[in-house]
Amino acid sequence: MGGSDGLTRMQATARRDGGGGFRHTVQVRDHQLSVDEPLHVGGHDTAPSPQELLAVSLASCTAITMEMYAARKGWEIGHVEVSVEYSPAERGCPTKFELVMRLPDDMPDEQAERLRVIAAKCPVHRALDGEVMFMERVERVHMAA
Repeated sequence: MGGSDGLTRMQATARRDGGGGFRHTVQVRDHQLSVDEPLHVGGHDTAPSPQELLAVSLASCTAITMEMYAARKGWEIGHVEVSVEYSPAERGCPTKFELVMRLPDDMPDEQAERLRVIAAKCPVHRALDGEVMFMERVERVHMAA
């Protein structure tokens, strides 16, 4: 959704599902997805965790960015796969993302290198790599049962 300042704004709303645990339904535009936590932290492991969805966002955005760039260049690149391993920040260590971009073995080296460079420019990569600002507030509302 576009904001009055001309910037693109996205919105997601998480609502707790019934049944205990930490399962939530997330609404994004006209789409719904489920989020949960693994068993070892008290969830029921019925869906990916929020942190896993961060890796999902980076992997899918990277793949789509490469594919869009290739399409604009008229390149037939065939099968593209992006794998992301994510290690959350721990005391004294930064957050780490390891991206592996799997491209066809017959792709010219110049195309593969250009796609590697373009991959780092995907919107999710830029958001994670850039300055982040949080504005938080609490709104008290009556919740219907």
